Amino acid sequence: MSVLNILAVVCMIAGALVFLVGAIGLLRLPDFYARLSGVTVAGALGTALLLLGLLLHYPSVENTIKIGLALLIQLATAAVGGNAIARAGYLTKVKPTEITKFDDLAGSSAGAPAEGDGKA
Repeated sequence: MSVLNILAVVCMIAGALVFLVGAIGLLRLPDFYARLSGVTVAGALGTALLLLGLLLHYPSVENTIKIGLALLIQLATAAVGGNAIARAGYLTKVKPTEITKFDDLAGSSAGAPAEGDGKA
């Protein structure tokens, strides 16, 4: 087995372990926001490691382009999707846990009450 294949296997196993940690975090983290953060980070890092391992296992120019595009699209959509889900949770007033000390969005337009709420 060559060094490149060993690195490929290590990256793939590391990616699978990151996904496992993300799944455990989904079960163990205390609230919606922490779970979403853990799953989004684990999804991005786990996918990146798996794709890197795949590229190391099958190195070619074609695969580099395909895997690079797949990684770029995945990282962009995961970030936007995670942000959109977190914002939707915030706007529907999903409560954080008691240990949350501050709310960065409380003074911004994202935290503003809806029109007709009776609150100014």
